Amino acid sequence: MKYIVLIGDGMADEPLQQIGNKTVLQAARTPNMDYLTKNGRAGLARTVPEGMPPGSDVANMSIIGYDPKKYYTGRAPLEAASMEIELEKDDVAFRCNLITIKEEKIADYSSGHITSEEAEEIIKTVQEELGNDEISFYPGISYRHLMVARKGLGANTRCTPPHDVIDEDRNLHMPQGEDSEILNELTEASMKLLKDHPVNKGRMEEGKNPANSIWLWGQGFAPAFTTFEELYGLKGAIISAVDLVKGIGMYAGFDIIEVPGATGYLDTNYLGKAEYAMDALKDHDIVFVHVEAPDEAGHMGNLEAKIQAIEDFDEKVVGTTLKAAKEYGEDIAIMVLPDHPTPIAMRTHTSNPIPFAIYSTTETETDDSETFDEEDVKKGSFDTVYASDLIGIMKKMEN
Repeated sequence: MKYIVLIGDGMADEPLQQIGNKTVLQAARTPNMDYLTKNGRAGLARTVPEGMPPGSDVANMSIIGYDPKKYYTGRAPLEAASMEIELEKDDVAFRCNLITIKEEKIADYSSGHITSEEAEEIIKTVQEELGNDEISFYPGISYRHLMVARKGLGANTRCTPPHDVIDEDRNLHMPQGEDSEILNELTEASMKLLKDHPVNKGRMEEGKNPANSIWLWGQGFAPAFTTFEELYGLKGAIISAVDLVKGIGMYAGFDIIEVPGATGYLDTNYLGKAEYAMDALKDHDIVFVHVEAPDEAGHMGNLEAKIQAIEDFDEKVVGTTLKAAKEYGEDIAIMVLPDHPTPIAMRTHTSNPIPFAIYSTTETETDDSETFDEEDVKKGSFDTVYASDLIGIMKKMEN
C-alpha cells in the first residue's frame, strides 16, 4: 500500500454569523474532501498536546508522526534545517519576521507579503549592520527569515509570534525575561536602520507596507529526530513551500520535493503539488503535501480568501490526487486534514481538535460521516485521536 497525506493548513474554523453560523469548511464547496469522508472513515485529531503552543510546527510535527512532547525544541530550528543552516550544539535559532509597525502597533506580520528579492536586500543590510561574532541573520522566503545566536543566547526568553498580536501595541509584546534586553535592542536598532531603507522607500511609493522592523520569536536548539523510516518502515517525501514544514521533513529523513510556483501563499501552484506528489509515489511509500494558503487567509481575517483557498485545495489538490489514485493500479490510502484551526474571527491559531478523513482505494469499510467539516466527522468511527498516532492508524488499513 502507498500513502498520501494532504494538509490544508489552518482550514478548520469556528461558526460565523455572516455565513449562517457555519464554519468556513461547512460553507465552502468541497466535493472531493466530502467524497473521501463519505467513502472512508473520519474523526477528530488533537494535533496540539495540552500545554503546548498551537503553532504549525507543533501541529505538523504531530501529523507527520512525531510526538512534539518528545521531539519539539522550537520552530526556528526546523526552518534552519530547511535553509541548510547547520546549528552547533549551543546555537539558538530564531524566526526573524520582517514586519510593519505603524504608530507603535504591529500592523502587518508579513510586510505586505514582501517579495523574497526585496527581503534579501533588507536582511543583507541587517546582517551587515547588526550581525557580529555572536549573532547572524540569514535570508529566507518572503517575510520569513532567521537569526542564529551563539552560546545559548535567548534560549529561555519569552517571545510572542507577531501574527498573534496584529493591531496591538508592539511594546506590550516585546521579548521578556532572560536575555530580553539584547533582543529588544536588536529590534529597536532594526527600526532605525530600516526606516529609510531604499527597498522600503520604494514599497511606500507603491502604497505597500514597508518592512520597517525585525521581530524575533520561535527560538530553540537543534532537535534530535529518529528517522521516519526507522519509526514506521516507510520511505517518505514531503512537498511544501514553508521552511518549517520542509525542516521537519529533513529531520525525518524525507526527500524534499520542490514544485515550481509553490509560494506558500494564495497564488500557490495547487495543481503542481498534487501532480508532483503522485509522481513521487513511484519511488516513495508515503508523500505529505502541505498547502499554506488557507492559513494565510485566516491570519488576514479574509473570509472570501479562505473559502477560495479551501475550494482550490479541494479541487486542485484533493481532486487531482483522488482521480490519479483511482487510476494508479496499486492500493493507495489518502488522508486529508488541516493542521490546526485558524479562525477568521481570531486571526490566529487555536488548539482545538481538527477533522480528518482516511480513504482507501480498495477498502470498502465506511462510517456515518458524510461531509468533511468540524461537526460531521464527529459521527466517524475514529472518535478523537492523537495526531501523532495517525500514521499508525493509516498503516493498520493494509491489514
